[in-house]
Amino acid sequence: MAESRDEPLVLGIETSCDETGVGVVRGTTLLADAVASSVDEHARFGGVVPEVASRAHLEAMVPTIERALKDAGVSARDLDGVAVTAGPGLAGALLVGVSAAKAYAYAFGKPLYGVNHLASHICVDQLEHGALPEPTMALLVSGGHSSLLLSTDITSDVRPLGATIDDAAGEAFDKIARVLDLGFPGGPVIDRYAREGDPAAIAFPRGLTGPRDPLYDFSFSGLKTSVARWIEAKRAAGEDVPVRDVAASFQEAVVDVLTRKAVRACRDEGVDHLMIGGGVAANSRLRALALERCEKAGIRLRVPRPKLCTDNGAMVAALGAEMVARGRAASAWDLSADSSLPVTETHVPGPGQDGHDHAGHGHAHEVAEGNLYP
Repeated sequence: MAESRDEPLVLGIETSCDETGVGVVRGTTLLADAVASSVDEHARFGGVVPEVASRAHLEAMVPTIERALKDAGVSARDLDGVAVTAGPGLAGALLVGVSAAKAYAYAFGKPLYGVNHLASHICVDQLEHGALPEPTMALLVSGGHSSLLLSTDITSDVRPLGATIDDAAGEAFDKIARVLDLGFPGGPVIDRYAREGDPAAIAFPRGLTGPRDPLYDFSFSGLKTSVARWIEAKRAAGEDVPVRDVAASFQEAVVDVLTRKAVRACRDEGVDHLMIGGGVAANSRLRALALERCEKAGIRLRVPRPKLCTDNGAMVAALGAEMVARGRAASAWDLSADSSLPVTETHVPGPGQDGHDHAGHGHAHEVAEGNLYP
């Protein structure tokens, strides 16, 4: 895609969990996507340790920002804004990113945009497939979230239709992988083993799919328990556990529910586009079944490439660029992290602001020209 110099150039910082992500976007064109992962440091614990993640972000932040700017071929002085994930996520990890974003924005006299992690996962698809249709139905599936969201304006109007009641899909993948002694993270390894297994070998339950259950909410706790007990019973009987069949049958139970509810939501709301994002969107079976069901229902499916599905700075920069392009108000300098920021708050404007920059100027802050780097 041809790059226009008139489109906003934005740096995005993402530190909601264990990935230090920094992206640079001009409009809807991705210029750089630098990631420093601490997943190996968490693997021995079988899950993400918040304090370990926060310290890893501190160490990786400046080098990752410098790498992203270098890869993009731009200077911080060229930026039209700095965007950062303000929530939801791990509180300590979020604070590292917010603090860094505030420092860079203030030092270079740029507006600051604290944005929502979930809305960013939706907006990242613009970097691959162009502007989001309005409205767009989004199925976000990650370690912490399984959500169905209806967006009519990604910068100001995202409505939750359904969410996780207990374990999110990604959590269930991690826990079953641990029971099967397959390591951490569980998503990629379960996907790999499932390709050689029979998805119909074991009839695992489909949570919240009964006639009286919430239409769009998700629950994977019962499935997780059912799979774990099935494995324990096999081992107690001295029998070998068919790992590949278990992985395939468990995975099928997860993606069956996710895709079934997403397509139902599209039909009920009269939306002909479905976007799938979040780390679990990299799952090969989820992509295949979603495509199959969407084609049958006459729904256009949009799924970013796997690297853009996992947590990354590009998605934050994409939403930041959209905020600048639509004249949304920048955040105040006292912006803080909110570990439970609701998805309805797509970004955090300054006090007394309604989300629009009525002056038509992207710099909502009165930043002195004599800052650290004039």
